[in-house]
Amino acid sequence: MIRYFKIEDIEKINELGNKITSNFSKTNDLEKIKEDKFTKILVYETENRVVAFLMYTELEETIDINDIFVEEEYRRKNIASCLLDYMISELKSSIKLITLEVRKSNTKAIQLYEKFGFSIYHTRKDYYGTEDAYLMGRSIER
Repeated sequence: MIRYFKIEDIEKINELGNKITSNFSKTNDLEKIKEDKFTKILVYETENRVVAFLMYTELEETIDINDIFVEEEYRRKNIASCLLDYMISELKSSIKLITLEVRKSNTKAIQLYEKFGFSIYHTRKDYYGTEDAYLMGRSIER
């Protein structure tokens, strides 16, 4: 089941987020984000357990995907695809562009984003410390 996160999900989202980057819970105050009208978090729940999340920032005409993470044992089950599909299906009519940064070495994520119509726009040198990132985007046609 996909839904927007609740306050009781904070501990689990922080646990998952800290697997992306060790300071996730320090740099993302999820209680404040819950009240923030721009930042949204979708969670994927199975058997009453949050196993994945997608965090994005929604502005007037653009969305920037901040993080997407699926627990190791639930990968390769289309969960990330389901989260992206759900987010895209819920877009406000004013949204014209979705962007994200992805590690240049993360070929599986790049393939996933390309499946959803994202293209590489630019390379950001040393974006992840010493590793480059691709800026990817997808225009929304209506």
